[in-house]
Amino acid sequence: MDRGFTHCLQIFPTADFQKTIEFYERIGFRAVAYLDSGEPHVCLYQDSIEIVLTKSEIEVVPNRIRYGYGYDAYFITCNQYEIQEDLMNLDVKIVRPLSTTDYNNHEFVFEDVDGRWIAVGKKQQT
Repeated sequence: MDRGFTHCLQIFPTADFQKTIEFYERIGFRAVAYLDSGEPHVCLYQDSIEIVLTKSEIEVVPNRIRYGYGYDAYFITCNQYEIQEDLMNLDVKIVRPLSTTDYNNHEFVFEDVDGRWIAVGKKQQT
């Protein structure tokens, strides 16, 4: 029996489904809405990334503000440069350009429409 984890998806509360969906569709995600379900939500898909949007009745506060630091998600890829360029061409705010971190990840960070910081990177071989 295989007992290892295989994937992780990210859950993002949002006060405005449409605004958040439009942002993620603009950067290449596909949205599938389940708004008539008992717990209304929207799934966003791109490559092997899945984000689930849930409805929030209160203001969404990004991790770096709520806790003093931290990303709201981390997407892993070997194509950081190309993805950063694509996002820049779409006028997405890059808050930390591509660099190697003190924990040896080659990454950049962008900000989504709800103020979340999302890192895109991968651990470098040592």
